[in-house]
Amino acid sequence: MLKLYMRIPSKYKKLAACVVMAIFVWMMPAPRGVESDAWKTFAIFLYVLIGMILKPISIGVITLSSLMILVLTDILSFGEAFAGFSNPTIWLIVFAFFIARGFIKTGLGLRIAYNLMIVIGKNTLGIAYGIVFTDFILASSIPSVAARSGGIIYPIIVALSKAFDSTPENNPRKIGSYLIKTIFQCSAVTSAMFLTAMAGNPIVQSLAKNSSVNITWSLWALAAIVPGLSSLILIPYIIYKIYPPEIKHTPEAKKFAISKLKEMGKISTKELIMIFTFVLMILLWILAPYVKIDATITALLGLCILLFTNVLSFDDVLKESGAWDTLIWFAALITIAFTMNKFGLMAWFSGHIETHVKGMSWQLGFTIIGILYYYLHYFFASNIAHITSLYAPFLILSIAIGTPPTLAALTLGFFSSLFGSLTPYGSGPAPIYFGSGYILPKDWWRIGFIISLVNIIIWVGIGGLWWYIIGIL
Repeated sequence: MLKLYMRIPSKYKKLAACVVMAIFVWMMPAPRGVESDAWKTFAIFLYVLIGMILKPISIGVITLSSLMILVLTDILSFGEAFAGFSNPTIWLIVFAFFIARGFIKTGLGLRIAYNLMIVIGKNTLGIAYGIVFTDFILASSIPSVAARSGGIIYPIIVALSKAFDSTPENNPRKIGSYLIKTIFQCSAVTSAMFLTAMAGNPIVQSLAKNSSVNITWSLWALAAIVPGLSSLILIPYIIYKIYPPEIKHTPEAKKFAISKLKEMGKISTKELIMIFTFVLMILLWILAPYVKIDATITALLGLCILLFTNVLSFDDVLKESGAWDTLIWFAALITIAFTMNKFGLMAWFSGHIETHVKGMSWQLGFTIIGILYYYLHYFFASNIAHITSLYAPFLILSIAIGTPPTLAALTLGFFSSLFGSLTPYGSGPAPIYFGSGYILPKDWWRIGFIISLVNIIIWVGIGGLWWYIIGIL
């Protein structure tokens, strides 16, 4: 029997572990107050979650099979199960993949990368800080982390990595893995620093107002600036130490970049079209509140310009397998998360928490509430889904136990962006960076958890002292 087990391929053993765990939870009686369908959906979610960690087979296969189970067991209809494929955020991510292909195909991404290397290319850490600073500047005016980080920053990182001969297939740890993970983690921080940096932040503002807490743009920025900059300074260095790139010093980068720019010659017409499209998308993202054009429509407009001008062909779109793979597994996760919320699983969980924090000091109670709010994001496939499900009940609960209202509203609001860096599915740009293939799943989860601890310590410790100084605490 043991010999037979040893002959079973490892991937089937891992797949069996995913299935057995899901069946075990499925067969358990649902906790009191939880609907049977909610508990079964949770079991399916565990199957997907463990599958994403162990990766016995393609994530797309695992998530598609999860939708099949939801339909076969009559938990959802076919239309409900596949409703996630119409989610605008998902298509924004897909369009970002295609636009990134335009940067690569035209050579514009490499041209930007080489120019960036000339300015800040003395060492890998300096390159990381330069890109992080760029993201920080853009975050104040672009109200979509997926558009900003996925559509603008990501193509530059890929081009830079390729300039150093670091691709997902060859030498990923040379520089690409470090840059991908670092910039992604910092994108969650920049999203937390401005009210206009992430689509979920205005939702936080609106929900807080319902609890009589008025959060202005200036108050948000003032409260976030010190802990935010502290995170942006420390995170690239910490990841540099725990997940170091193979290349640390790049003294020849400037000469190398200059020689490569000479080889590329003058900027081409297609590169100019790419620049125009790029600038147009940025302007529309910045002016979105005034021109009333959704970020996803802006990305689609940009893609159409590239297709009509033959910068990209439709074959390029069809061959972008990472985009289509992401569309499938991320849409499925959106559906599962929505279903758990629809059946009241998250509301039950927050109510269960309330019974355990009553009677505590507000400091201890709010600490527990904040940590739970942060790490419950493992069960959500987007920041917005998490915010709309749990922000209001957790804020009301925090205020009820005596937490200063503004402090509670802002802290939970900052966490609503920071927790997006926990998983490969937890925020708009996450699937783009994870889908790049530079980082192994185990490293993604490990580093995401470590940096979550770093962020909590910084934002509660340094942030708490700053908030006391400015009168919030």
